[in-house]
Amino acid sequence: MPPDVPTFGSPADWLRYARGDLALAQVSLPEDSFYELLCFHAQQAAEKSIKAVLVNRGIAFPKIHIIERLIDLLPEDVSKIPELSQSAKLSVYATVLRYPGDVSESVDEEEYQEAVRLAEAVVQWAESILPAPDTESEGSELP
Repeated sequence: MPPDVPTFGSPADWLRYARGDLALAQVSLPEDSFYELLCFHAQQAAEKSIKAVLVNRGIAFPKIHIIERLIDLLPEDVSKIPELSQSAKLSVYATVLRYPGDVSESVDEEEYQEAVRLAEAVVQWAESILPAPDTESEGSELP
């Protein structure tokens, strides 16, 4: 069964959620937590930013967390920054490292900082592509 274009959420909604995940990824490491959990939110920020652009273009995508596959769905005319392709390595935070398991090494602060840097770049990339929200119509009343 082919993927469908989501009928839920506008591109602005997807980007708003991406910004929310980015904000969570940027918090100081809470006591009794670990960088893997913050990196998960960095991955989600990048994923949702790409999905915002796909929704904006009316492009169907499967319900996956594999950033590389989502990038492959972007049309040729969409400008792509180097950090976009580099962000594909964040997918591991939504899959393998999201749950306890057979991972031998934990994420260190340097790896965490790189994940946040990539997520920030992808969110900014999506913001630069999507049209600015229509702020004039907000709060206006109909005659």
